[in-house]
Amino acid sequence: MGVRSMNTLDTVNSRVAAFSDWAPTVLRLGAGIVFLVYGTGKIFGVGPQGVGIEGFTGFLSMLGVPAPGVFAWVVAFVEFVGGLALLVGAFTRVFAGLIAVDMVFAILLWHLPKGWDYQSGGFEYPLVLLFVTVTLVLAGPGRLSLDHLVLDTEPTPVPASASGYEG
Repeated sequence: MGVRSMNTLDTVNSRVAAFSDWAPTVLRLGAGIVFLVYGTGKIFGVGPQGVGIEGFTGFLSMLGVPAPGVFAWVVAFVEFVGGLALLVGAFTRVFAGLIAVDMVFAILLWHLPKGWDYQSGGFEYPLVLLFVTVTLVLAGPGRLSLDHLVLDTEPTPVPASASGYEG
């Protein structure tokens, strides 16, 4: 790569790096929308996943989940309230962690036996959602969030020397 290309790349990297604090916000908003839609479908029976709580209870029963009525409400609550919480950035790490657990069980109980391809009901998309929520647990809510604005919860930056990265 020529000197001019490296200078251009350095310029682009430095300009984009100025906005890196906003990356968790973008992830959080995307995940919040997805899980709000999923939770709405499970509770109210509307939207693309609109089976309602009774339909979801029946689905969990078919999978052999113990106490399917209880777990239907737990999962629906985590996805609906968690989706809302992620949208506004409230208790982000808590709800992202709960949703991550939800995704682990969804993958293990339903998606994994269907293979990789999401078009066939596989685990490709739920795995991405799992990684997104784990990233939010680790990175926090981002700048534009209630957690940051009200509670002033900002992750402590790791010094470059401690991370082993010298950039």
